[in-house]
Amino acid sequence: MKTTIQHNNQTIQVDLSKPIDISIPLSNTEDNPIAWYIDKPVIEPVKFDEWVGKVSSGMSSTNFNNILFNPHGHGTHTECLGHITHAFYSVNQVLKQFFFTAELVSVELEDQEGDFVITKAAIETALNGKKPEAIVIRTLPNDTDKVSRKYSHTAPPFLAEDAALFLRESGIKHLLIDLPSVDKEKDEGKLLAHKAFWNVTDVKNLNADARLDCTITEMIFVSQEVQDGSYLLNLQMASFENDASPSKPVLYSILDDKK
Repeated sequence: MKTTIQHNNQTIQVDLSKPIDISIPLSNTEDNPIAWYIDKPVIEPVKFDEWVGKVSSGMSSTNFNNILFNPHGHGTHTECLGHITHAFYSVNQVLKQFFFTAELVSVELEDQEGDFVITKAAIETALNGKKPEAIVIRTLPNDTDKVSRKYSHTAPPFLAEDAALFLRESGIKHLLIDLPSVDKEKDEGKLLAHKAFWNVTDVKNLNADARLDCTITEMIFVSQEVQDGSYLLNLQMASFENDASPSKPVLYSILDDKK
């Protein structure tokens, strides 16, 4: 289903019948990824005294579940600068457009005194002068256990501060990454990459040039079969009034006009 889309004065052709879902589904099983020292999600039927909201219980005509989860620690999520500010900012208010040009890049990690880091040089080389609206970063090696990894106390890789600054200065507004955070797990609360990308210099009194309309999406997974290159990104998100929301980023290959 070849479709022509007008986006920011560009004509883009995509096949909407071939979506590439790069989100990790949330479940209440041991397969669910976990970060930030919490337990797995809880999905269970509502109970009132002896009544159970589950069709197979024989008591209910519908399945009627409660879900307890944390968007930051339990899977793919999109966050705004309200994640690090004293004042409340909702990602549901920040993200009002949902289609963006995106560049998928695969980057090797650099060992810096025992920390594995995504460097500015790696990002700059991978982009090769391109300045898309969004960047999707796939770290190498791209092990499939990323979809179920338990990240707590493992010192996962992270994005260097100057790399985040480079993305900001390149005009990239949406950053997607296959890690639980763009920052180091234990960094004494510095959050250098978050602050550099969002241009936040004062979390208590937000500076006027902070990037309110930019987002960071963490804990994605891009399978090895998906090639680096240019895509159309549909950044889908649940409508939570919160600093972050579970999300479902979907890529579409941009087709050659001659095909």
